[in-house]
Amino acid sequence: MAEWIASQNVGAHELSDLQRGEARRLLARRGVELRDVEGLDDRLRAFMRRTSGFAVPNRKAAYELTHVVFYLTEYGRKPLQLEEPERQSLLFAGLIAFLDQDSDLLAEICIALTFCDEQPPQDWCHWLEQQTQRFTLQSVPGRVGHDDYHPYLMCNWFQLLVGRTGFSDADCKGTVVIEGPGRPGALRGMSMALYTLLDQAPGSWARVREPLLQSLSSEEGDVLRRAEESTHVFEPFFETFSRFGQVGSA
Repeated sequence: MAEWIASQNVGAHELSDLQRGEARRLLARRGVELRDVEGLDDRLRAFMRRTSGFAVPNRKAAYELTHVVFYLTEYGRKPLQLEEPERQSLLFAGLIAFLDQDSDLLAEICIALTFCDEQPPQDWCHWLEQQTQRFTLQSVPGRVGHDDYHPYLMCNWFQLLVGRTGFSDADCKGTVVIEGPGRPGALRGMSMALYTLLDQAPGSWARVREPLLQSLSSEEGDVLRRAEESTHVFEPFFETFSRFGQVGSA
């Protein structure tokens, strides 16, 4: 199959750059070279450097960002030396995931940072450790549709990467359903509140912070405070997230 894909030059005609990155890696495992991919690494890293695109909710782009890192680092076997915009893109995407309390995406981002020999923010790591412990696995009769398998996989994978115990409850027999903990995030509440706040008094994070916190529930406010404290890039992240300087523009 690998030989046929290479002979048909599928990579040049039928794949996106992200798919080419994955196909190149998979074919290389069978000693086959994917042709016509000159400049692929440069294009993938250019995508990583488009920092502002990762400071807004876009799960598809965020997952593509993590997978670019997976392919370029050979899943951590060849650590990537990140440029500052690339590091900031991962942190911005991580802040979106943390604000949304999205353990699946945040675990992928922390894995990607680890593959680049970067230390993910400790607050994110601690929260993921807590979330991992709260998954439940239960044997059930019959077939199972959608469950929380993927967040469970990513969270436990990250725990193993950082030297903790993972998959400790994976001993069920037969059909298994995986349920993750609830995630009362702050992302939706923040987005709704900002429609009003930025229309009334657009300005810096320092000006918006207190009115925004007062507009949120106590649970949402706690998530926002923890996100703010987790990384030094929160203020530039929030400036892009809230569209400062763009309110009322044509």
